[in-house]
Amino acid sequence: MTSAWLGATVALVALIATCIVWVPNRPRAVVTSAEIDADFTQEQRRREEVFHQPLRRWGYISLIVGLLVPTVLTGSGVVAQIAGMASGNWALSVGVAVVFISLSVWLLGLLPAIKSRQVMVEFGLATGPWTRWWRDALVAELIGLVMTVTAILAIAGAARYWPDSWWIPVAIGAIAVVLLLSFILPVVVEPLFNSFTPLVPGDLRDSLLALAEADGVQVREVLVADASRRTSALNAYVSGLGPTRRIVVHDNLLDRGHDDEVVAVVAHELGHVVAKDVFFGTLAGACGAAALVFGAALVLNNSAVLAWGHITGASDPAVAGVLLTATAWLSVLLSPVTNSISRRIEREADEHCFDLTHDPDAVVRMHQALALHNIATLEPHPLRYMCFASHPTSPERMKAARLHS
Repeated sequence: MTSAWLGATVALVALIATCIVWVPNRPRAVVTSAEIDADFTQEQRRREEVFHQPLRRWGYISLIVGLLVPTVLTGSGVVAQIAGMASGNWALSVGVAVVFISLSVWLLGLLPAIKSRQVMVEFGLATGPWTRWWRDALVAELIGLVMTVTAILAIAGAARYWPDSWWIPVAIGAIAVVLLLSFILPVVVEPLFNSFTPLVPGDLRDSLLALAEADGVQVREVLVADASRRTSALNAYVSGLGPTRRIVVHDNLLDRGHDDEVVAVVAHELGHVVAKDVFFGTLAGACGAAALVFGAALVLNNSAVLAWGHITGASDPAVAGVLLTATAWLSVLLSPVTNSISRRIEREADEHCFDLTHDPDAVVRMHQALALHNIATLEPHPLRYMCFASHPTSPERMKAARLHS
């Protein structure tokens, strides 16, 4: 276990060092209720609150399901019993255990997912038929299943062949997978959910390419995503690394006909590229993945954990229950930290947008339009903001743009 402790320490130090170098310490723009009232009518604020009340309720239920289902199934010994049904083949046992837990969480979480979409359909935020929603949900679940089964197969398999040091090859493999996914996800996974067509030549395309060139960012193409088939929400982003990098604009953002707002959104996204957020995010993800592997080795060396999970060690196929339970709880417990980091990064990209566009009025209009069309939370409860907000609120970003000018 000495190497596991050493590996965990090195990975955590590398993760912290990456975040210190990467994450800016830009202060939050504090917005009062009166300032929000100046930009949004009472009817708009009331609509936003009516929209989010049921979404929060169903979201909390979904969160509880995601935590309690793997915890109960593992602690009760059900996962061990299910894995034991295919005891003749350890790999099959791992797959059965993972599929059982994942599908249990997914099926029990379907009701809140369906209810949430019903609310979004009612308010016009979700579009397209339910058949497409079901198709997307099944594809996303299948992708998650493949990745989860692969990860736990790697752990259980390595533990069978290298019982005293399995965490070393698994950590190296986890780092490699994180790096690989950063390249292939934009060109392999994104097309499973959206179709992309080149933006027609014209002033807007020229403006976006000129914006990227002024930033020193090479992009392969400017693409339009057919997001309107699923949502009326407005968005644009820059994805990929190196030769796969492209600017992607949602068709419903283009359909508004406000090119200055499209330029402002893309300028913000280019800020992430200039700040090397994808690079540092990938590096942090790789360090975090290695830390999780070494942490799993330490946890699975604890006799109390093994007894609770009804397993004999990392090579036991039922280890899937312990690992998935730990992952679920760790994700929730770390959410205040990860979301705080995300908000700081978004503020820095906003500052880049202000400097690049030199048009704070367009940025204000853009964030106001995004808030109204996406029905964004305008004044969240401080605890919800701390735990769940990955971005600053639209009023914060509008005030920051005005202060910058």
